[in-house]
Formats: sequence, structure tokens, C-alpha cells
Amino acid sequence: MSTFMIGGRSRSGDRKAGALLDALPHPVVLIDALNHIVEANSAAETFFQSSANVLRRHPIAHFVPFGSPLLALIEQVRERAAPVNEYRVDIGTPRNGAERIVDIYATPVTDPDEGVVIVLQERTIADKLDRQLTHRGAARTVTGLAAMLAHEIKNPLSGIRGAAQLLETSVDDDDRALTRLICEEADRIVKLVDRMEVFSDERPIEREPVNIHMVLDHVRRLALSGFARSIRIADEYDPSLPPVFANRDQLVQVFLNLVKNAAEAIGNSPDGEIMLTTAFRPGMRLSVPGNTNKVTLPLEFCVRDNGPGVPEELLPHLFDPFVTTKANGTGLGLALVAKIIGDHGGVIECESQPGRTTFRVLLPTYRAIAKDKED
Repeated sequence: MSTFMIGGRSRSGDRKAGALLDALPHPVVLIDALNHIVEANSAAETFFQSSANVLRRHPIAHFVPFGSPLLALIEQVRERAAPVNEYRVDIGTPRNGAERIVDIYATPVTDPDEGVVIVLQERTIADKLDRQLTHRGAARTVTGLAAMLAHEIKNPLSGIRGAAQLLETSVDDDDRALTRLICEEADRIVKLVDRMEVFSDERPIEREPVNIHMVLDHVRRLALSGFARSIRIADEYDPSLPPVFANRDQLVQVFLNLVKNAAEAIGNSPDGEIMLTTAFRPGMRLSVPGNTNKVTLPLEFCVRDNGPGVPEELLPHLFDPFVTTKANGTGLGLALVAKIIGDHGGVIECESQPGRTTFRVLLPTYRAIAKDKED
């Protein structure tokens, strides 16, 4: 653990301040008048992929792109002797990642050394938090709509269908085709409302330790025996992953939906490929439903395809209900996927460009949940 010290506090005070700053999820660094890093918390060590001792050997410019706006921001803080904020700044380098979009908060320290404290907040984390709240809000919207439809549509439809069945026994063959059409369309609407009613299921999820690779292998077998029989499905698994704390059947539903969408996007392309990947990515922390403590979401599961990609204008709304790129789609599949992942305390996101679309799911481990319950 790094030790973060400012000013002339006692040693015990410094330890408490260091522990406090190390508990923060955002990178925090203190720089001196020459822009050298003096102290850094644990999140900063993770962000810059260097220990506090290594960080202290270099100026801040060593860890950000040449001419980075961060350097000008530091000078503004000194000139104004006041805090300065800057939003959506890319400080990515080959050292810490190709793209690292952050919000920056910089403030002067009241000491004779013109020290400046810099706090970084990765936009990816903020965006994931926003998306998680948006998905839950969308699910609540569909819940209310489903309840209304069940009352206002399903009940009258049963009467319409019954009347059509009675008419079918007393009409000629030409009209009988119309009565069958009425029954088929009534059944189709009822199935649509039934799918929406899934959103109103508020019962606690029965969860247990689940081996994600067994889930993905099962989904792969289902896909290759049906809708994806002409598509290559490859995998890149991390065999050391701990179990995910989840409902197995619901995870099958999630990944079967994502793989089916990928297969439909690829279509009849002769070189179509779907890639399933798993990895451990520490650092993401979110609140899990039913748990008062924040837990990490280190388990990353991806479904990637080489199809044409998602239209850019649809990406921000892809998990909203009734948004679809399919001619005959209902727009409920991805909304349900987002609800299930949200109910598990996780996050789902999509990155897309022509030839490469990735759906990324982040979920907690079983060990992480168990540890929080013990605490």
C-alpha cells in the first residue's frame, strides 16, 4: 500500500490520511513545484501501472502524452491559486493504454512548495455507472408497460381469439383462412406481452458459484447445432478465472441471446466468426442489488463478431426497450439481457465498428460476494 503524506501532520495522522486516500477508487497524485510526483495512492499505481516508488522517480509528464492538456492545467492551478476542472481528456500512452479518457480535478496545496493534487476519474467508469442506471430505469419502464398491456390487451385478446375459433366452424374455406390469421396474430401479440412481463419479475435471483466456461461451452453447442451452424465460433478463455456469482440459466439466456445476435449480424458471410473471451480485469467497483457494500467486477466476458457493426446512432440506445436493427425484431432481447446483468450487479456495454462488434459483460466473482457478506 502506498503512503500519501501532505503537510506536517504526525506519523499516525499520515498513516490515516494514506489509508483514506488508498481507499478512494480514483487515482490521486501530489506533484511538487517541478511537476515531479511526490506521492500517489493505490489507484494511481494501478492506473499508471507503476509502483509509488517508480512514480516518485519521474515528473508527471513522463506518464502522459507529449503536450498533454494536463500539464497546462497544472500551470493554470498555480497561476490562479484555485482548483481547475477539465473533462474528457485523453491521457493514454503505450505505457498505460492506447486510450484513457479521464475527467481531471486539480487543486493547489497550501504549502510553500507550490504542490498540486491531481484527481483523475476515468470516463469509462462514469459511463458504465450511467449505463447501469439507464438500463435499470428502462427495465422499470417496460415493467409498467407490461402490466398495463397484460390488463388492457391480453384479456381482450383472449375473447377475440375465442370468437375467431367459434367463427372458424361456421365459415367457408376462404373465410376460415382469415379466422386462422386472427388466431395466429392474437397468439403472436400474447407472446410479445409475455416477453415483456419477464421485466416485472422482482423475485430474488437464486445465485450460486457458476463456472462461466461451462456456460459458454453450452451456449456454443446450442448455437452450432442450430442458428450458427455455418459460422466459426472460436474462444480465448482464461482457465484461472474464479467462479462467477450468478444464476446459471439466466447466464445461458444472456449469452445465447448475444451469440444469436452476432450470428444474425454476420448473416451468410463466408468468413463469419464469433469469438468468446474471458479475462480478469481488476479495478471496477459497483453496488450490487441486495448488498450494502460495493464489490469489484473483475470478471470480463466478451462476445465479439466480425459482422458489419451497429449503426453509430443506435449505440447509445442499444439496450433500451424496442430499439432494434432487425426488420422483424421486437427490441426486447438486449433490454432483457441488460436487466439480467443489472440484477446480477454487473454491467454490459457494446463497442462497435465495421468488422468488429464486442459485447462486454462485467460481473462479480463468487469470492468477492462471499467476502463482502463476511465483512
